[in-house]
Amino acid sequence: MNNYEKRNPGQHITLETRLESEQEVDKKKRYRQIIEILTENKEPMTAKEIAVAMFKKNWIPSSERNFTAPRLTELCEEGVVDTLGKKKCEYTNKSVTIYGLRWN
Repeated sequence: MNNYEKRNPGQHITLETRLESEQEVDKKKRYRQIIEILTENKEPMTAKEIAVAMFKKNWIPSSERNFTAPRLTELCEEGVVDTLGKKKCEYTNKSVTIYGLRWN
């Protein structure tokens, strides 16, 4: 009848599904792709701009920034990428972070 797994109130399904999604991502591949985009562009980019560039290369199924933002955070924590400032996003018109490679 119902096409879903029923849970009891209070169970933290979002943590479980987030972990499942994260385990599906080939993080090393995504890191290489982000680094390649930033290297090619030579200018700081937003997470959305990186996602758009990756989508144009058919590396990701849509230009949604959530394909890049978590990996950018991780690359920042590893010292590969830096946050270099902020600018108005051309897609959302909101102030967003711009990223660049640390060694450029």
